[in-house]
Order: sequence, then structure tokens, then C-alpha cells
Amino acid sequence: MTAEIVLDQASKGIYTILLVAAPVMILALVIGLIVSIFQATTQIQEQTLAFVPKIVGVFIGLIFLGPWMLNQLVKFGTEILSNLPRFIG
Repeated sequence: MTAEIVLDQASKGIYTILLVAAPVMILALVIGLIVSIFQATTQIQEQTLAFVPKIVGVFIGLIFLGPWMLNQLVKFGTEILSNLPRFIG
């Protein structure tokens, strides 16, 4: 196995991780921003108000995006396993 193959597979792995994690992270960021703006305008400083909407939003996002995320991970895993003889030999 050469260094080029290792670097190529590592970059594909990092890209896949970013691709799979980005939608949920962006969703949590947007919900957090909206809640923060709401808290600043109403001067409500309740801590649970910041966390509960994010948890619910991320959970709903995982429900809707979960099949796509799993498909991306399975595609990456299948590519790794199908190219395994090329990596070893």
C-alpha cells in the first residue's frame, strides 16, 4: 500500500464525515441562532430554552436525513471493501 492510496482514502473518509455531519450541525447552528435572537429580544434567560429546541430539531433532522446519511456511509464502506484487494496487493 502506497502513501498516495492512504492519503486518497483518508481524504475521502474526511469528506464523507463532513458530508454526513454537516446537515445536522448546520441545523443545530440555525436553531441555536434563532433561539439566541429570541432570548435576546425577549430577555428570557432560561437555559433549557437554549437546549430543548436544538435537541428536538437535531432529532427530527436525524429522522429525515438518517437514510441519506446511512446511504453515504454504506457507499463509502462498500468502496473501501471493494478496493481492499487493490490496497493489499
